[in-house]
Amino acid sequence: MDSVTQAALGATVAGIVAGKECRPKHLLAGALLGTLPDMDVLLDHGDPLSDMIGHRGFSHSLFFLLPLSGVLAFLWHKYSRTEWSLGHVFLFCLMTLTTHPMLDSFTSYGTRLFWPIFPEPIGVSSIFIIDPVFTIPLLLGLLGALLWREKAARLCTYGMVLSSAYLLWSVAAMEMIKYRTESVLVGTSMKGQSIFITPTPFNTLLWRVVVRDENTQWETLLSLLDKGEGAEWLKTESGKWPNEDKPELIRKFESFTDGFIRYTEEDNQLIATDIRLGMAEYHPFSFIVANWDSGRWQAQTPVQIEPGPVVPGSVPAMWLRLLGDQNIDARLCKGDACYGKK
Repeated sequence: MDSVTQAALGATVAGIVAGKECRPKHLLAGALLGTLPDMDVLLDHGDPLSDMIGHRGFSHSLFFLLPLSGVLAFLWHKYSRTEWSLGHVFLFCLMTLTTHPMLDSFTSYGTRLFWPIFPEPIGVSSIFIIDPVFTIPLLLGLLGALLWREKAARLCTYGMVLSSAYLLWSVAAMEMIKYRTESVLVGTSMKGQSIFITPTPFNTLLWRVVVRDENTQWETLLSLLDKGEGAEWLKTESGKWPNEDKPELIRKFESFTDGFIRYTEEDNQLIATDIRLGMAEYHPFSFIVANWDSGRWQAQTPVQIEPGPVVPGSVPAMWLRLLGDQNIDARLCKGDACYGKK
């Protein structure tokens, strides 16, 4: 999730754990601890693709954050003038740190919650990385906690309850879309293939569905406000790594994305795109991974391609699709009019 949400979550949890003793300094400490796991973005893994795969790694693992909480609690209790017990300080650190990766695990990116025992990322994919409906209750609770300090813990609890209820709703909404997807796929060649379902930006009503086999990807948009049960699928070739000798980094990328990658050739360059993130023609994680040289594809140090700005027309088109206009397809096109096209 975005840094504002993680800071708000950390501060809210801090207010709840602090209880009747909650002060603004506790909220600030919670906000700082709540964003600490994302400091792994400062680590250089050697290239942009490795940086992407390495994010949400050990710093998001519960097996790392548990001892880190103990160390921070010991130092805080020893060198500050707190009246809290060591156990109370430890709980404060533990809850503000661990709620960060637990929330991240509900996004599509994936989080290595149990590294190194279970190193594969966990991604429920029920909420977009920025969702105001989740964040706003936390911010309102914090604002109230600053204005009415004697009720700070209670107001933080109200904010947490509302945001948590929305998070649970996102899982329920995803299950409804999953059920509808499976119904739509009955009797088609897509039945039984790998399925990826994720919410579109800033909401949990309009969902993006991608189905893939070894050579093809099908994509559609489904809204909980749709009146019809059908779906219009956009079919594209997924491409593949062109050589028999596949680099280890490419293997890691394919494993990290669970195979939801699209390979395309452009100007004698091979581009690999993580199609789980983004929509229409906007995908933030595309990398040049090979170039055509001496009659064959040569692997190269990955270079990330800037996705460019979001096309303004895509926002109203996505809104119309959310409201149930099933004539708008996964490219945000309605007939010959493509609102999401660059």
